[in-house]
Amino acid sequence: MSITEYIANNWILILVLLGFAISLVSTVFMEQKTIRRLFVLIVEVFLLSILVYVEFGIAGCTEYRTLRIILMAVRYSATPFLIAQTIYAVVRGQKWYIFIPAAVVGLINLISIFTGIVFALDDANKLQRGPLGMLPFVAAGAYCAFMVIMLIRHSSKQRTEIVPIIFFAGAFASGLLLPFVIGSDFAQIFCSTIAVSIFVYYVFTILQLTKRDALTGLLNRQAYYADVRNEPENISALVSVDMNGLKTINDNEGHLAGDEALSTLADCFIRAARSRFRVYRVGGDEFVIVCRRCSEDDVISLCSRIRDEAAKTRYSCSTGYCMSDGSGRSTDDLLKASDEKMYAAKEKYYQENGKAR
Repeated sequence: MSITEYIANNWILILVLLGFAISLVSTVFMEQKTIRRLFVLIVEVFLLSILVYVEFGIAGCTEYRTLRIILMAVRYSATPFLIAQTIYAVVRGQKWYIFIPAAVVGLINLISIFTGIVFALDDANKLQRGPLGMLPFVAAGAYCAFMVIMLIRHSSKQRTEIVPIIFFAGAFASGLLLPFVIGSDFAQIFCSTIAVSIFVYYVFTILQLTKRDALTGLLNRQAYYADVRNEPENISALVSVDMNGLKTINDNEGHLAGDEALSTLADCFIRAARSRFRVYRVGGDEFVIVCRRCSEDDVISLCSRIRDEAAKTRYSCSTGYCMSDGSGRSTDDLLKASDEKMYAAKEKYYQENGKAR
């Protein structure tokens, strides 16, 4: 084993990680805490690659048997931990306790050094799985499933976002399945697999962020104009949504409270929407939902779900919609008509509740 041999075996991984790090330094679209978490992930993948190289380098040396068992315990613990770190970095709003299951698995792996409950080495220095031999794979698989669910939940559920998520999940899943197909040698390319998949997903995320509103995570005004030009004949309706009382919140509680209100309502819109609906923030407290290939009943149900979701918070909003009816009306005309209905609903809200704007 030597540094030169390590570099030769891991050159692609090193290049990907370096490129990833340089990209993170120059990005202006991500929050600093997300960038820091991704940097930690880069360091973890790099260190794991060194550990794997050393472990496989001493595999045939019986005098390093104890060291190899320790390195195996760390490697088996690192897989679910890396996926937990990935979730922590890429899933919006994820908390630190995502690491608790990985920590428990890591503790069991350390115990296995002395008990063989997860893994052991036989007299021929070959790996033997214990009663909990599949635990690291089950834990990593559960993390992968959770990651996919959370990424889809926070997405717009459109094909342009779902396909990269599927690719991302598939790359991680290969790290769980291919060891049983290829054998233990796959461990030596596991780090490269993870690094490439994360970097590709990062590039996708950056492309998406240029279309996203920084505060709410919804699609932005530029994305709205671009999207309504795409197959306008398939647009069934436009829904206008406006928050009630944002100015009062800003004046009385401050603009941070106003930002929180907008973010909370945006989450309500995401939960209320379906795959045929795309939600955009086109102004301060102004939102538009583009509805494709749906009936008026679908649009009415959407507006009802929005009100129901908003009712679970301390905020409220007014909605209005306009159907295209196959009349060939432009999206500008549809938006103007839906805005008029929305403003009428907004005026009625203020009159009935006696609240200031």
